Amino acid sequence: MATFSNLSLLFLSIFVAAFAIATADFNRDAQITWGDGRAKILEGGRMLTLSLDQYSGSGFQSKNEYLFGKFEVQLKLVPGNSAGTVTTFFLTSQGEGHDEIDFEFLGNSSGEPYTVHTNVYAQGKGDKEQQFHLWFDPTAAFHTYSIVWNPQRIIFSVDNIPIRVFNNHEAIGTPFPKSQPMRVHSSLWNADDWATQGGRVKTDWSKAPFVASYRNFNINGCVPGSSSGSCGSRSTDSFSTQAWETQELDARGRNRLRWVQQKHMIYNYCSDFQRFPQGVPAECKRSRF
Repeated sequence: MATFSNLSLLFLSIFVAAFAIATADFNRDAQITWGDGRAKILEGGRMLTLSLDQYSGSGFQSKNEYLFGKFEVQLKLVPGNSAGTVTTFFLTSQGEGHDEIDFEFLGNSSGEPYTVHTNVYAQGKGDKEQQFHLWFDPTAAFHTYSIVWNPQRIIFSVDNIPIRVFNNHEAIGTPFPKSQPMRVHSSLWNADDWATQGGRVKTDWSKAPFVASYRNFNINGCVPGSSSGSCGSRSTDSFSTQAWETQELDARGRNRLRWVQQKHMIYNYCSDFQRFPQGVPAECKRSRF
């Protein structure tokens, strides 16, 4: 019985993965927003590449806006000497007092690790950075980067391993993004004034064009005004309730998060006492989970 159950779970996971791959379609779900031809949708919508040269970078965004959901993509970063470049995968609203949830990948000289930069903005205020070095080479193969955003928390994950949780601490006065719909955006651009070692290492344009590749762009979220009902309100129909709506870390997830933060975190705003001489922000004193 256990063997049958395990085999059933295996086949189910293969089916789910195959279904996700089959349904991911950049032609359907995304639109190229800038780059004058430097962004290209390939393989019938299954792949999208962004490129950067000395004249321009490039980018794309989701066609829909979302208020909460799970957003993920597989990404292979710029290989070799990527110093000065920034590759992104993030959510943002528009206008003053915008909300934003960021994955930014800061390039580096050949042989040096990428810096994974995360941040959360609510009502136009950010300054909540955490940075990491990955435990693999993100340029050698595709890896999955995901953001779960629900009214309780935001979970950043890499290959299904949580690297950061930002909880809703509105009760103690910390703004949390929960009322402004956001689009998913991705871009590849030059930021050699700050991206690599504080701007000390500049972009080597002899290596251009720099190329980052995206695939399996999957969004499972609430589109405001759609037939799915009110975004952020728990559904009374158990069959329509999505896992992301109340997703949190279980014991295994908390252990993985501790491992990442102990072994691979290189900056945490909650530990930057020089930056906050009067005391770190209030949410830093609460549980990370």
